[in-house]
Parts: sequence; C-alpha cells; structure tokens
Amino acid sequence: MDDNRQLRVTAATTLAVTALTGLAIGGSIRPLVERGGGVAPAVTWTAPLTLLVFAAMLLGLARITYRTIHQRHERIEPHRAVNLLVLGKASALAGAMVAGAYLGYAMSFAGEWATELPRERVTRSLIACVLALLVMAGGLLLERACRVPGSDDTDDPRSGGGVASDGPRG
Repeated sequence: MDDNRQLRVTAATTLAVTALTGLAIGGSIRPLVERGGGVAPAVTWTAPLTLLVFAAMLLGLARITYRTIHQRHERIEPHRAVNLLVLGKASALAGAMVAGAYLGYAMSFAGEWATELPRERVTRSLIACVLALLVMAGGLLLERACRVPGSDDTDDPRSGGGVASDGPRG
C-alpha cells in the first residue's frame, strides 16, 4: 500500500459524471414506473425543504470551518478535520447525483407543461434540483475549507498536491 496517498479536491469531471448518472436515473424513473402499470411519483415539498436545510447546514459548517482554520489560524483535531472533509466530499457528490436525478425527472414531464400535475412535478423537481446544487456547493466549500493554509495545493487533480498531505489542518 502506498503511504504517500493524498486526498484531492473533488474534480469537476467527477461531479459532471455523477450528475449525468443521476440525470439518466431520474429520466428513467417515469418510463419504468409507467411501463410497469404504475403512476409516476409526485414530488412533495418535503424533498426541496430537506435539501434546503441540509444545504444551509453545510454552508454554515463550511463558514465556521473556514473561519477556524484560515482566519483565526486555530488547529482542529485531525479526526474531526478528516470527518469534515469526507462529509464535504460526500455531500458534493450526493448533491450532484440528486440534482441530476431531479433534472432528469423534470425533463421526463417537460413535454406536458400544459397539464397541471406534470407542470407541478416539473416545477418542484426543478426547485429540488437547484437546492441539490446548493448542497453540492456547500459540500465543495466545506471540502475546501479543510485545506491546510500555505500548502501548495491546486484544484487540478492531476497535480501533485492534494487536499493535505497529513490530512486537513489538525
């Protein structure tokens, strides 16, 4: 095993592939359900509200972490820093997947905009998509807030720099 492994910031291509996977999954839900004789599920307000709360929590946590590490130059415990970093990375990927899925689901109803129920599904799905993108942004900001100040990291995953060679500041 290579002991010189480093966590790298989540690459834009990784997020794009994840979002496209979600798009394919979301777009296939309606045809699969209807082909099986069912009715496509409605999008309730619970999903967008949950995404909004999660995004707000991530953005707040990213702000607190950034202020602690970069502005006040305080150290945090290594296991806490790694946990925050993993939460940020996982949230960014999940946000991209969910955004793609809601966009795909909305697109499956786009041709029926004149009818009330499909229009409602499209509207709520697009709102959920935007809020999932906010979750993704919060995850990315949290991930970047965990970077060690003064390191020679870059956002290019092909470079030698990672998020932190010894883990996030800690």
